[in-house]
Amino acid sequence: MNTDTPLLQATGLTRAFSGRTVLHSVDLQVRAGEYLSVMGPSGSGKSTLLYTISGMDTMSAGTVTFSGQDLASMKQKDLARLRLTSMGFIFQHVHLLKNLCLLDNIILPAYLAGLAPRTELNDRALALMHRTGVADLADRDVSQASGGQLQRIGICRALINSPTILFGDEPTGALDSAAATEIMDILTELNDDGMTLMIVTHDPRVAARTERVLSMVDGRIIGDRRQGRYDGTHLDKRQTDLSQWLMAGEPVRAR
Repeated sequence: MNTDTPLLQATGLTRAFSGRTVLHSVDLQVRAGEYLSVMGPSGSGKSTLLYTISGMDTMSAGTVTFSGQDLASMKQKDLARLRLTSMGFIFQHVHLLKNLCLLDNIILPAYLAGLAPRTELNDRALALMHRTGVADLADRDVSQASGGQLQRIGICRALINSPTILFGDEPTGALDSAAATEIMDILTELNDDGMTLMIVTHDPRVAARTERVLSMVDGRIIGDRRQGRYDGTHLDKRQTDLSQWLMAGEPVRAR
C-alpha cells in the first residue's frame, strides 16, 4: 500500500436509525501506525463511529474504505472475513465462552479463520499470553481470572490473527486504575511495534497516552488534536493539556 494512502478512510459517513441521525456526515482518515482515541459525552456517537467504521454496523450513507476496500460494496461473508482476519476488537466487558478454557478462547477466532494448524495456533496464543503476563492462566476457565486478567485475555484474542488494526470500545472502562494502567501499557507497546489502534474512551488519562484525539458531540467530530506520541513521561501534563482542550471545544483542524 502507498504510505500516503490512509489505512482507513470515512467520507460523509452517516448512521441513522429509528428516525434519529447518530452520525452526521463524518469525514475521517486513519493512517497506518496511528494511535487514535475518540472522546465525547454519552450519546455523542463515538461508539457508533467505531462500529460503523469497522463494518460491525451498517452505514446509512457515505463510504468507508479499509486497505483500499470499500466496505459498503462487500458481501456480508467477505466483510465478516475481513473483520476476522484484519481487524481486532477489545471491549469494556470481555465476552468469553464459559465452556472453554482461556487458551481456547484466545484460539477460537484463529480456528474459525482456518489460517494455521492447531499446534501453530497454540504456540501463537501462548506467546501472546506470555507477552501480556497471563501465560499461567492458559488452562483456567473464565471464573478463575480477575477483570484485568480477562482483559489481557481479550487482547490476546484480538491479536491472534495478527490484525492490521485494533479497535477498542472503553477497553479500561471496567477496570480499577492499576489494571487500567497495565492494559494501557500493553496497548502502547503494541503501537510502538507498529500496530494501528483506534479506541473509544471517557477517560482523559487514557486518551492522554494516545497520539491523536478526536472530540465528538452530537454525532459530529468537533475537534482533532494531534498531541504527539507518548514517551512514558509527563502524563499529568498531557492529561491537563488535553482536558483544557476538550473544555475549550477547539474546532476541527484542517487535514
